[in-house]
Amino acid sequence: MRRERLRDLLLDLGLWGLLATPVLLRLDPNDGGSSGQVAVGIAVLGSGVACCRALPLVALALAVALSLATSPELFTPAYAPALVVFGYLAGRRQRHTRGALALFAAVAVLGFALVPLSDGNVSQGFTVVLVLALAIVAPWLTGRYVRQYARLVRAGWELAARMEHEQAAVADRERLRERSRIAGDMHDSLGHDLALIALRAAALEVDPGLGARQQEAAGELRVAAADATARLRDIIGVLRTDEGGDGEPGGAPTTPVGETVEEVVERARASGLRVELTRRGPDGATPPMVDRAVHRLVVESLTNAAKHAPGAPVRVALERTAGAEGTVTVAVSNGPADGERGEASGGTGLVGLDERVRLAGGRLTHGARADGGFVVRAVLPLEPGTPATAPVRPPAPTSVRERDRARREVRRGLAQAIWIPLALVAALGVVMLVFGLWTQSRSFLDRDDYVELRVGDPLSADAERLPPHPLDGPPADAPPEPPGMDRCLYYRAAMTASVPVYRLCLVDGRLADKAIVG
Repeated sequence: MRRERLRDLLLDLGLWGLLATPVLLRLDPNDGGSSGQVAVGIAVLGSGVACCRALPLVALALAVALSLATSPELFTPAYAPALVVFGYLAGRRQRHTRGALALFAAVAVLGFALVPLSDGNVSQGFTVVLVLALAIVAPWLTGRYVRQYARLVRAGWELAARMEHEQAAVADRERLRERSRIAGDMHDSLGHDLALIALRAAALEVDPGLGARQQEAAGELRVAAADATARLRDIIGVLRTDEGGDGEPGGAPTTPVGETVEEVVERARASGLRVELTRRGPDGATPPMVDRAVHRLVVESLTNAAKHAPGAPVRVALERTAGAEGTVTVAVSNGPADGERGEASGGTGLVGLDERVRLAGGRLTHGARADGGFVVRAVLPLEPGTPATAPVRPPAPTSVRERDRARREVRRGLAQAIWIPLALVAALGVVMLVFGLWTQSRSFLDRDDYVELRVGDPLSADAERLPPHPLDGPPADAPPEPPGMDRCLYYRAAMTASVPVYRLCLVDGRLADKAIVG
């Protein structure tokens, strides 16, 4: 443990130094920066690295705050590496996605909220969204993919370990079967022979043709044969000890005889399990086979809930219907685990439950719930009947289900890491195209209006005869402006072309020159 902490500390220090290097290079006091900016940036980055393992989204938010404080467009050479690294680590270490999505939305909204601070340049908001998609969201999705891939690998090793345990269990069961076969063979052969010896000794003991001494010896032989038979019975008992009833040596039950479901629930509550029991329907006698099946199902389900979903609430529901075809329905459900899931289960308990319910004439169903919990449900008849013998297709092994689920998550994570940034960039491109067309329409001057303008007319940039937004400047190949002009305004002559443009030059608020340039 101490070695792991030292390793994590060294890695964090190395990451801090790596992220602080571009800050030192780009914010040097001799290069237009200040020592205060350098100190604050390095300190905040250090805080982000310190909390990145426990609170990765906080570290990412700190990097975003530093970038926005340096440039309203979010992208800065000094803090771009921090955005990429913390975005990746947030995806790699954060279990849930809701907080990250909320942070991304807040950054996008904040990017457009800062537009008034940059003289109304709406393109700044689009730049923020573009940097968010490429420098934060894409690394975050990559981290999510790596996390899911690591989970798949870990699940593979867990399944391999489970297979080894299952192989060991199969070998143990085979040894027990062999013990039982040996015991049977000993009983059939040695027991039969000893019985014959005892029978012949008894005949010799009462034979009148033998003397008293020979009859006494025959009696001793009969007693020895009986003793040997008793010892053989003891040996057979030792060999069959592991074949006991409920898992205890000699078949001793693991639960109190006659224990009710209420007592099972109370015992589970006393152990710290959050259990709720509900009953519906009339009271009445229950056949012993059905009663023991209900008891076994509740015990096994509560044990599995405590083992594989620690901290989750459990609900036990019993429903009884009256009539000639009355039934008892028992359902045990638990929510998702509060923390990490417990160790993987081999599934043998559910197999045993299914067999016990089947022998009682009922049917068992079980499976995962939509919220991540698990439910086990059985319907058993109150009237004794024949066991359900209809062939039921066994569910896919737990290993196969978990492997397929992990593969689906990895494929989904890879697809998200590819198409979400592409979708964001495409959506941003469409928005920027629409915005560009709208801006062009606001700077388009109709030809008839241009012809009606006369040199000497009073004119200003906000005149009703002019579009509301002139261009930022002349086109690249425009001739120089006439000398002596106060200012020149440029407007589009065509909606879909950047050239030619109309140039209107003003002196003292009046039109002094107009021309078509470009």
